[in-house]
Amino acid sequence: MNRKAKSLAETPPDMSQGAEEAPQRLLTLSNAPPSDARTLERALGSQIRQLRRRHNLSVSDLASAAQISTGMMSKIETGQISASLSSLQSIAAALSVPMSALFAAFEEQRDCSHVKADQGVIIERRGSKVGHIYQLLGHALGGDIMVEPYLITLQKEAEPYTAFQHAGREFIYMLTGLVDYRHGDKVYRLAPGDSLLFDSGAMHGPEALLELPMTYLSIIVYQRDQT
Repeated sequence: MNRKAKSLAETPPDMSQGAEEAPQRLLTLSNAPPSDARTLERALGSQIRQLRRRHNLSVSDLASAAQISTGMMSKIETGQISASLSSLQSIAAALSVPMSALFAAFEEQRDCSHVKADQGVIIERRGSKVGHIYQLLGHALGGDIMVEPYLITLQKEAEPYTAFQHAGREFIYMLTGLVDYRHGDKVYRLAPGDSLLFDSGAMHGPEALLELPMTYLSIIVYQRDQT
């Protein structure tokens, strides 16, 4: 057998043709980490935390009532440890709920909020002014991160206001009109298609309304109160 024939004989046949390929996970360009499967421990901890807040109890309050250390209670709520049945029974008794209620969150649900065109809820947001209309386009159903997407319309009678200030981050995407938007000590001119992402702990808001009426998308993201 010559060298070429020997090489061909030692080469394994190509089995890829006609064979089904393993499904590939479709990824976006986001840097967000992959979603972890929801474990029983995390589900229990989340449910206990929600029930505790509903009773206006702190972590130490619930730990004391259940005769569990505050450190262990904190680890149970964050899903870091597997609580014993006796601990869960004590927690349920302290919360005045059946122990089965602690497992209610294990049946996984993923948030989804669907709002049809022109059906967003018109709300009075903190610090809103005359001529500033806020239309809420969706809401988070649960979890520790709050997301508030608004379609904001500034009508012809609207006036500038640069004293908005709140926790979290805000993203603005300009749809119509023209505005000079202040964030802290800087001013940005926003035209349709322009965007602005900023720390909303600094004072901010439209400083000069150059073309009205004006509309822009505002998405506010912040941590839900953990107390």
